[in-house]
Amino acid sequence: MIPTVHITEVIKRYGRNTAVSGVCFALNAGEMVALIGHNGAGKTTLMKLMLGLLRPTDGSIEVLGENPAAGQFSARRHLGYLPENVSFDTALTARETQAFYARLKGEPVAKALELLDVVGLGAAAARRVGTYSKGMRQRLGLAQALIGRPRILLLDEPTTGLDPELRQTFYDVVQRLAAEGTTVLLSSHALTELEERAGRVIIMNRGFKVADGSIDKLRNLAQLPTKIRLKVSGLAPGELPHWLPSFAPCRRLNGHVVEIDAAPEQKIELLRHATAAGTALEDVDVIPPNLDELYAQFLRQAERMP
Repeated sequence: MIPTVHITEVIKRYGRNTAVSGVCFALNAGEMVALIGHNGAGKTTLMKLMLGLLRPTDGSIEVLGENPAAGQFSARRHLGYLPENVSFDTALTARETQAFYARLKGEPVAKALELLDVVGLGAAAARRVGTYSKGMRQRLGLAQALIGRPRILLLDEPTTGLDPELRQTFYDVVQRLAAEGTTVLLSSHALTELEERAGRVIIMNRGFKVADGSIDKLRNLAQLPTKIRLKVSGLAPGELPHWLPSFAPCRRLNGHVVEIDAAPEQKIELLRHATAAGTALEDVDVIPPNLDELYAQFLRQAERMP
Protein backbone atom coordinates (compact mmCIF):
# COMPACT_ATOMS: atom_id res chain seq x y z
CA MET A 1 0.00 0.00 0.00
CA ILE A 2 1.35 3.43 -1.00
CA PRO A 3 0.92 5.95 1.86
CA THR A 4 -1.03 9.14 1.21
CA VAL A 5 1.34 10.91 3.62
CA HIS A 6 4.97 9.92 4.25
CA ILE A 7 7.01 11.84 6.84
CA THR A 8 10.69 10.93 7.19
CA GLU A 9 13.04 12.27 9.89
CA VAL A 10 11.34 15.67 9.82
CA ILE A 11 12.80 18.47 11.91
CA LYS A 12 11.31 21.96 12.24
CA ARG A 13 13.19 24.68 14.09
CA TYR A 14 12.26 28.25 14.87
CA GLY A 15 15.57 29.85 15.73
CA ARG A 16 16.85 27.98 18.78
CA ASN A 17 13.49 26.33 19.45
CA THR A 18 12.76 22.93 17.93
CA ALA A 19 9.06 22.29 17.33
CA VAL A 20 9.44 18.87 15.64
CA SER A 21 12.39 16.51 16.19
CA GLY A 22 13.12 13.67 13.76
CA VAL A 23 9.52 12.53 13.38
CA CYS A 24 8.71 9.59 11.07
CA PHE A 25 5.35 8.08 10.19
CA ALA A 26 3.13 7.23 7.24
CA LEU A 27 -0.63 7.61 6.83
CA ASN A 28 -2.68 5.38 4.57
CA ALA A 29 -5.95 5.77 2.68
CA GLY A 30 -8.98 5.02 4.85
CA GLU A 31 -7.13 5.45 8.15
CA MET A 32 -8.54 7.55 10.98
CA VAL A 33 -5.54 8.54 13.07
CA ALA A 34 -5.52 10.52 16.32
CA LEU A 35 -2.56 12.87 16.81
CA ILE A 36 -2.36 13.73 20.50
CA GLY A 37 -0.01 15.62 22.79
CA HIS A 38 0.18 18.63 25.10
CA ASN A 39 0.10 22.19 23.80
CA GLY A 40 3.39 22.81 22.03
CA ALA A 41 4.05 19.11 21.33
CA GLY A 42 4.31 19.75 17.58
CA LYS A 43 0.86 18.60 16.39
CA THR A 44 -0.21 21.78 14.60
CA THR A 45 3.30 22.25 13.18
CA LEU A 46 3.10 18.78 11.61
CA MET A 47 -0.24 19.59 10.00
CA LYS A 48 1.08 22.87 8.60
CA LEU A 49 4.11 21.04 7.20
CA MET A 50 1.77 18.61 5.44
CA LEU A 51 -0.19 21.53 4.00
CA GLY A 52 2.95 23.25 2.74
CA LEU A 53 2.31 26.27 4.97
CA LEU A 54 5.67 25.59 6.63
CA ARG A 55 8.90 24.13 5.26
CA PRO A 56 10.85 21.54 7.25
CA THR A 57 14.30 22.48 8.49
CA ASP A 58 15.41 18.93 7.66
CA GLY A 59 13.88 15.66 6.55
CA SER A 60 11.27 15.01 3.88
CA ILE A 61 7.49 15.04 3.50
CA GLU A 62 5.40 13.55 0.74
CA VAL A 63 1.67 14.22 0.44
CA LEU A 64 -0.10 12.32 -2.34
CA GLY A 65 3.28 11.80 -3.94
CA GLU A 66 4.27 15.48 -3.90
CA ASN A 67 6.52 17.67 -1.79
CA PRO A 68 4.31 20.24 0.00
CA ALA A 69 7.26 22.65 0.31
CA ALA A 70 7.69 22.79 -3.47
CA GLY A 71 6.54 25.87 -5.30
CA GLN A 72 3.79 23.97 -7.15
CA PHE A 73 1.76 21.76 -4.82
CA SER A 74 -1.22 20.58 -6.87
CA ALA A 75 -2.15 17.97 -4.26
CA ARG A 76 -3.34 20.76 -1.96
CA ARG A 77 -6.72 20.87 -3.71
CA HIS A 78 -7.27 17.29 -2.51
CA LEU A 79 -6.70 18.28 1.14
CA GLY A 80 -9.23 19.52 3.67
CA TYR A 81 -8.06 21.46 6.72
CA LEU A 82 -9.87 22.70 9.80
CA PRO A 83 -7.58 24.84 12.00
CA GLU A 84 -8.00 25.07 15.74
CA ASN A 85 -9.15 28.69 15.54
CA VAL A 86 -11.32 29.29 12.48
CA SER A 87 -11.62 32.80 11.08
CA PHE A 88 -13.98 34.03 8.37
CA ASP A 89 -15.08 37.36 6.93
CA THR A 90 -17.82 38.34 9.36
CA ALA A 91 -19.65 40.44 6.75
CA LEU A 92 -20.34 37.41 4.53
CA THR A 93 -23.13 34.90 5.02
CA ALA A 94 -22.38 31.20 5.42
CA ARG A 95 -23.63 30.59 1.87
CA GLU A 96 -21.32 33.29 0.49
CA THR A 97 -18.39 31.96 2.51
CA GLN A 98 -18.92 28.39 1.35
CA ALA A 99 -19.34 29.50 -2.27
CA PHE A 100 -16.10 31.49 -2.07
CA TYR A 101 -14.10 28.47 -0.88
CA ALA A 102 -15.73 26.20 -3.45
CA ARG A 103 -14.66 28.51 -6.29
CA LEU A 104 -11.20 28.84 -4.75
CA LYS A 105 -10.88 25.06 -4.79
CA GLY A 106 -12.43 24.64 -8.24
CA GLU A 107 -15.38 22.64 -6.94
CA PRO A 108 -19.12 22.93 -7.79
CA VAL A 109 -20.77 25.57 -5.59
CA ALA A 110 -24.05 23.66 -5.33
CA LYS A 111 -22.36 20.62 -3.79
CA ALA A 112 -20.42 22.82 -1.36
CA LEU A 113 -23.64 24.48 -0.21
CA GLU A 114 -25.18 21.08 0.52
CA LEU A 115 -22.51 20.62 3.18
CA LEU A 116 -24.10 23.41 5.24
CA ASP A 117 -27.05 21.08 5.85
CA VAL A 118 -24.67 18.23 6.70
CA VAL A 119 -23.10 20.26 9.52
CA GLY A 120 -26.42 21.64 10.76
CA LEU A 121 -26.19 25.18 9.38
CA GLY A 122 -28.86 24.95 6.69
CA ALA A 123 -31.36 27.08 8.58
CA ALA A 124 -28.73 29.75 9.34
CA ALA A 125 -27.04 29.76 5.92
CA ALA A 126 -28.34 33.23 5.02
CA ARG A 127 -27.11 34.83 8.23
CA ARG A 128 -23.88 36.79 8.39
CA VAL A 129 -21.00 34.91 9.99
CA GLY A 130 -20.54 37.83 12.41
CA THR A 131 -23.77 36.75 14.14
CA TYR A 132 -22.58 33.16 14.62
CA SER A 133 -21.60 31.59 17.93
CA LYS A 134 -18.21 29.88 18.29
CA GLY A 135 -19.82 26.48 17.75
CA MET A 136 -21.54 27.68 14.57
CA ARG A 137 -18.28 29.06 13.20
CA GLN A 138 -16.65 25.72 13.98
CA ARG A 139 -19.36 23.94 11.98
CA LEU A 140 -18.81 26.33 9.08
CA GLY A 141 -15.10 25.52 9.26
CA LEU A 142 -15.89 21.83 9.00
CA ALA A 143 -18.16 22.44 5.98
CA GLN A 144 -15.31 24.34 4.32
CA ALA A 145 -12.86 21.52 5.07
CA LEU A 146 -15.18 18.95 3.47
CA ILE A 147 -15.46 20.72 0.12
CA GLY A 148 -14.50 18.44 -2.77
CA ARG A 149 -14.51 15.19 -0.76
CA PRO A 150 -10.82 15.54 0.21
CA ARG A 151 -8.48 12.58 -0.02
CA ILE A 152 -6.74 13.80 3.14
CA LEU A 153 -8.57 15.56 5.98
CA LEU A 154 -6.53 17.37 8.65
CA LEU A 155 -8.61 18.38 11.68
CA ASP A 156 -7.11 20.42 14.52
CA GLU A 157 -9.38 20.40 17.63
CA PRO A 158 -12.44 19.94 15.39
CA THR A 159 -15.14 19.45 18.03
CA THR A 160 -14.36 22.56 20.09
CA GLY A 161 -17.63 24.37 20.79
CA LEU A 162 -19.87 21.61 19.43
CA ASP A 163 -22.71 20.23 21.55
CA PRO A 164 -22.92 16.43 22.02
CA GLU A 165 -25.45 15.91 19.21
CA LEU A 166 -23.41 17.85 16.65
CA ARG A 167 -20.24 16.16 17.88
CA GLN A 168 -21.80 12.81 17.04
CA THR A 169 -22.91 14.14 13.63
CA PHE A 170 -19.37 15.35 12.99
CA TYR A 171 -17.87 11.94 13.72
CA ASP A 172 -20.53 10.20 11.61
CA VAL A 173 -19.50 12.35 8.64
CA VAL A 174 -15.77 11.83 9.20
CA GLN A 175 -16.08 8.08 9.73
CA ARG A 176 -18.08 7.79 6.52
CA LEU A 177 -15.33 9.62 4.62
CA ALA A 178 -12.69 7.33 6.12
CA ALA A 179 -14.73 4.28 5.11
CA GLU A 180 -14.73 5.63 1.55
CA GLY A 181 -10.92 5.98 1.53
CA THR A 182 -10.16 9.42 2.95
CA THR A 183 -7.12 9.68 5.24
CA VAL A 184 -8.26 11.46 8.42
CA LEU A 185 -5.80 12.95 10.91
CA LEU A 186 -7.46 14.28 14.07
CA SER A 187 -5.76 16.34 16.74
CA SER A 188 -7.75 16.80 19.94
CA HIS A 189 -7.49 16.93 23.72
CA ALA A 190 -10.84 15.09 23.99
CA LEU A 191 -9.15 11.70 24.33
CA THR A 192 -12.31 9.80 25.25
CA GLU A 193 -13.85 10.77 21.90
CA LEU A 194 -10.76 9.66 20.00
CA GLU A 195 -10.42 6.35 21.84
CA GLU A 196 -13.82 5.25 20.60
CA ARG A 197 -13.21 6.19 16.98
CA ALA A 198 -9.54 6.32 15.96
CA GLY A 199 -8.01 3.13 14.62
CA ARG A 200 -4.52 4.39 15.42
CA VAL A 201 -2.96 6.89 17.83
CA ILE A 202 0.27 8.90 17.46
CA ILE A 203 1.50 10.48 20.70
CA MET A 204 3.77 13.53 20.57
CA ASN A 205 5.84 15.00 23.40
CA ARG A 206 8.03 18.10 23.04
CA GLY A 207 8.37 17.59 19.30
CA PHE A 208 9.19 13.86 19.49
CA LYS A 209 6.96 10.96 18.51
CA VAL A 210 6.82 8.76 21.63
CA ALA A 211 4.21 6.17 20.59
CA ASP A 212 2.37 5.05 17.47
CA GLY A 213 -0.15 2.24 17.08
CA SER A 214 -3.64 0.95 17.71
CA ILE A 215 -5.13 1.19 21.21
CA ASP A 216 -4.48 -2.53 21.71
CA LYS A 217 -0.85 -2.14 20.64
CA LEU A 218 -0.37 0.84 23.00
CA ARG A 219 -1.88 -1.16 25.87
CA ASN A 220 0.57 -3.98 25.22
CA LEU A 221 3.49 -1.55 25.14
CA ALA A 222 2.42 0.41 28.24
CA GLN A 223 1.84 -2.73 30.39
CA LEU A 224 -0.58 -0.87 32.64
CA PRO A 225 -2.85 -3.01 34.84
CA THR A 226 -6.39 -3.86 33.82
CA LYS A 227 -9.04 -3.16 36.46
CA ILE A 228 -11.28 -6.13 37.19
CA ARG A 229 -14.38 -5.24 39.24
CA LEU A 230 -16.23 -8.09 40.91
CA LYS A 231 -19.61 -7.72 42.60
CA VAL A 232 -19.56 -10.35 45.34
CA SER A 233 -22.46 -11.03 47.71
CA GLY A 234 -22.05 -12.21 51.29
CA LEU A 235 -18.94 -10.18 52.16
CA ALA A 236 -18.73 -8.47 55.54
CA PRO A 237 -17.85 -4.73 55.54
CA GLY A 238 -14.18 -4.38 54.59
CA GLU A 239 -13.80 -8.10 53.88
CA LEU A 240 -12.00 -9.31 50.75
CA PRO A 241 -12.63 -12.67 49.03
CA HIS A 242 -10.42 -15.37 50.58
CA TRP A 243 -9.55 -16.80 47.16
CA LEU A 244 -7.80 -13.71 45.82
CA PRO A 245 -4.21 -14.55 44.75
CA SER A 246 -1.44 -12.75 46.61
CA PHE A 247 -0.14 -11.19 43.38
CA ALA A 248 -3.39 -9.25 42.81
CA PRO A 249 -3.50 -5.79 44.46
CA CYS A 250 -7.14 -5.12 45.31
CA ARG A 251 -9.45 -2.78 47.19
CA ARG A 252 -13.07 -2.57 48.24
CA LEU A 253 -15.27 -0.05 46.50
CA ASN A 254 -18.83 0.88 47.41
CA GLY A 255 -21.17 -1.92 48.43
CA HIS A 256 -19.99 -5.40 47.49
CA VAL A 257 -17.62 -4.39 44.71
CA VAL A 258 -14.00 -5.55 44.81
CA GLU A 259 -11.55 -3.91 42.37
CA ILE A 260 -8.39 -5.76 41.37
CA ASP A 261 -5.38 -4.42 39.47
CA ALA A 262 -4.38 -7.22 37.10
CA ALA A 263 -1.33 -7.33 34.87
CA PRO A 264 -2.27 -8.12 31.25
CA GLU A 265 -1.06 -11.74 31.54
CA GLN A 266 -2.97 -12.27 34.84
CA LYS A 267 -6.50 -11.43 33.69
CA ILE A 268 -7.60 -14.93 32.69
CA GLU A 269 -6.12 -16.54 35.81
CA LEU A 270 -7.90 -14.08 38.07
CA LEU A 271 -11.22 -14.68 36.35
CA ARG A 272 -10.70 -18.43 36.76
CA HIS A 273 -10.14 -17.92 40.50
CA ALA A 274 -13.27 -15.80 40.72
CA THR A 275 -15.53 -18.31 38.98
CA ALA A 276 -14.03 -21.49 40.46
CA ALA A 277 -14.09 -20.52 44.12
CA GLY A 278 -17.80 -21.10 44.67
CA THR A 279 -18.21 -17.44 45.61
CA ALA A 280 -21.55 -15.72 45.08
CA LEU A 281 -20.33 -13.70 42.12
CA GLU A 282 -23.05 -11.38 40.84
CA ASP A 283 -21.25 -9.36 38.15
CA VAL A 284 -17.86 -8.81 36.52
CA ASP A 285 -16.46 -5.76 34.72
CA VAL A 286 -13.09 -5.81 32.93
CA ILE A 287 -11.80 -2.28 32.36
CA PRO A 288 -8.60 -1.96 30.30
CA PRO A 289 -6.45 1.20 30.50
CA ASN A 290 -8.11 4.05 28.62
CA LEU A 291 -6.41 6.51 26.30
CA ASP A 292 -6.00 9.14 29.03
CA GLU A 293 -4.06 6.63 31.14
CA LEU A 294 -1.99 5.41 28.19
CA TYR A 295 -1.15 8.97 27.18
CA ALA A 296 0.01 9.81 30.71
CA GLN A 297 2.09 6.62 30.88
CA PHE A 298 3.92 7.24 27.60
CA LEU A 299 4.66 10.83 28.62
CA ARG A 300 6.07 9.60 31.95
CA GLN A 301 8.27 7.14 30.08
CA ALA A 302 9.43 9.86 27.69
CA GLU A 303 10.34 12.18 30.57
CA ARG A 304 12.49 9.43 32.15
CA MET A 305 14.51 8.96 28.96
CA PRO A 306 17.94 10.67 28.90
